[in-house]
Amino acid sequence: MKQRSDRDGCPCGSGRPYTDCCGRWHAGAPAPTAEALMRSRYSAYVLRRNDYLLATWHATTRPAAETLAESEDDGVPRWLGLEVKRHAATGDDRAVVEFVARYRAGGRGHRLHETSRFVREDGRWYYVDGDLH
Repeated sequence: MKQRSDRDGCPCGSGRPYTDCCGRWHAGAPAPTAEALMRSRYSAYVLRRNDYLLATWHATTRPAAETLAESEDDGVPRWLGLEVKRHAATGDDRAVVEFVARYRAGGRGHRLHETSRFVREDGRWYYVDGDLH
């Protein structure tokens, strides 16, 4: 897991220091919105915080831990940037977030465009699944 200092900008692209942004959610505070959770999950991918990714993945769709445990030699992408296109509530405890994440893998640039579904249970948001565009 990569460490970040107080001076480092948050990987999610908010422009705020990591500790004032996704670092709070990575440290255990519940993300207040589905968008905040999605941004913190993006930051967790950048920082290789597999523990956080699994903890914020809904139990009904969560993959096995070993599927996230790849090393950079195994072709893990290098994340380059995030753009949130849309965040909308779809119910009292449900929301969607549409985003584009740019990454580099195998020497080539790629874009991941997804509309993700989130659910809030016991005051915490969880990633459920998503549709790729």
